Amino acid sequence: MEPEAAAKPRGPAVHGSTPDAVREALRRAISAGELAPGFQLRQDELAERFGTSRIPVREALRQLEAEGFVTFQPNRGAIVSDLSIDEVVELLEIRIALECHALRLAIPAMGEIDLDEATKILRSYDEEPEPEKWGAFNWRFHKTLYAPCNRPRLLAMIEANYGHVGRFTRTLVSRATGKEHPQREHYRLLELCRDGEVKKAVRLLREHIVQTQKTLMSAQRHALRDADAES
Repeated sequence: MEPEAAAKPRGPAVHGSTPDAVREALRRAISAGELAPGFQLRQDELAERFGTSRIPVREALRQLEAEGFVTFQPNRGAIVSDLSIDEVVELLEIRIALECHALRLAIPAMGEIDLDEATKILRSYDEEPEPEKWGAFNWRFHKTLYAPCNRPRLLAMIEANYGHVGRFTRTLVSRATGKEHPQREHYRLLELCRDGEVKKAVRLLREHIVQTQKTLMSAQRHALRDADAES
């Protein structure tokens, strides 16, 4: 996965930013693909961008390093981390464990407001023509399903893990699969949640993520084959 040109984090500077605020903004930008793997994160530029000193920026970068979003390299400082295909596959395995557990806890606590919100997200997803934006709808849908579990630390782990996975699978998997099949599974998953079918819903979620694994590995094989053919 080669470094690409990337813009600075979007949005206005936040004066007096804390390390947590800077970290969240940078994590969102990295997860959304606005800051590509290999992009150099210069502390002075980030401090200016967020309207703060370098101290909160330095602390935010160290926190992101602990989360795996940032790597510190000699003579370059902080850069956006890259991941191998094997590491992404492993993160998808972690995603299965975390998200299936969250859904198992969430379904008994779901109310009509939760289910209606998830339905609205899927309908907006249906109407979105650009594959680059499908990943955001996918995350919003899954996040809405897990929120009723009321486990803040579990939900934070899920979001961080999804951020790692999403920046490498978002466009590749979306273009390879389209959205018709994933959306059918999403609507079926929502129906099972509405009916309180915990075991069936968890089983479908597991299969849904496993299919993402398979699609990712297949797409990677084809990409490598095409690269070899061009060389």
